Amino acid sequence: MEKLFLIFQKLLKETDTSFFRYIYTTINWDNRMIGITGPRGVGKTTLVLQHIKKDLDLSNTLYVTAEDFYFANNRLLDLAEAFTKRGGKNLFIDEIHKYEDWAKELKLIYDYHPDLNVVFTGSSVLDLKRGSSDLSRRAVMYQMQGLSFREYLQIFHRVSSSIYTLDEILEHKVELPELKHPLPLFEDYLKRGYYPFALEEDFDTKLQQVVNQTLENDIPMYAGMNVATGRKLKQLLSIIAQSVPFKPNMTKIAAALSASRNNIADYCHYIEEAGMIAQLRNSTSGIRGLGKVEKIYLDNTNLIYNLASENANIGNVRETFFFNQVSEKHKLITSPFADFLVGDYTFEIGGKNKGKKQIQNVKNAFVVKDDLEYGFLNTIPLWHFGFLY
Repeated sequence: MEKLFLIFQKLLKETDTSFFRYIYTTINWDNRMIGITGPRGVGKTTLVLQHIKKDLDLSNTLYVTAEDFYFANNRLLDLAEAFTKRGGKNLFIDEIHKYEDWAKELKLIYDYHPDLNVVFTGSSVLDLKRGSSDLSRRAVMYQMQGLSFREYLQIFHRVSSSIYTLDEILEHKVELPELKHPLPLFEDYLKRGYYPFALEEDFDTKLQQVVNQTLENDIPMYAGMNVATGRKLKQLLSIIAQSVPFKPNMTKIAAALSASRNNIADYCHYIEEAGMIAQLRNSTSGIRGLGKVEKIYLDNTNLIYNLASENANIGNVRETFFFNQVSEKHKLITSPFADFLVGDYTFEIGGKNKGKKQIQNVKNAFVVKDDLEYGFLNTIPLWHFGFLY
């Protein structure tokens, strides 16, 4: 256990606390058991280390990663027991899905050690969702996504801004006095601003590794797939990446992948839950409250430029950004008149020359334009929707 403490202390010294992600203040850190999920690379580890450094007594706190070789010969339950005997109060476990039977042992830790607060994180969203159902009544779960445009400006360029509600954005209340010309930075964000590790070297290579790890390891491990099926997931993601945007035809996809048509919907579900794609449905009705999938997008614009840089369609990029940023706080479905319906609001997405013909007779309708610094009436700059979180 001493080695675990030494590793923890080293990580803590290297943790920057100059900026906290949007989700930090929404988490009720007083809960006895907290789970934080999200795609690989969005900053979950940094988030928990920042909380430890800022708010907790280090003498009774321990951070470990379930990938550590310590757990090759030691059980998580035994660590928790030994830690509490030493006066431990706060145990943080990173990459929990790497530990076999993690949900079962967390339940036992919760029941056996009522004075111990546990926070666990994981990148395999699918596995954690399955495990969290076993932990219902015990763990409070939070879902975390990548950087908003607002957060990117703060982390990458030290430009601060408030969070705005959707209504405030539609009323043209977004203000950015520190930055007169946001569009060049917005263009950079679309290419490399969604993942915090873009601050490091070799961003494109590291993002490709995130994609490969998710498709070749996380999903196959969860779904019991073989290597060949893992390759089909990569083929499917490649097809989606190069589409404008992708309107799914399950029969054609199945033929292209040499796979059963019945499996394609499951593949898409797995990839969506793992944070690689987002599926836009036509309504909230239907089986299990899900409507028919009308379009499939990559989860964020960085993935478009990484996976289909030569074929990155600007229309697809614009819609992907809008879908990604707005979906953190709101439910989006297809509109019969335009691109998206969010509650009572209709949105048509386009460039600065986009007209209003499609929505001229639609109530509560807005044109969202790229390449536009300021909005007017029912025309809203696309970059404004990066301030929702």
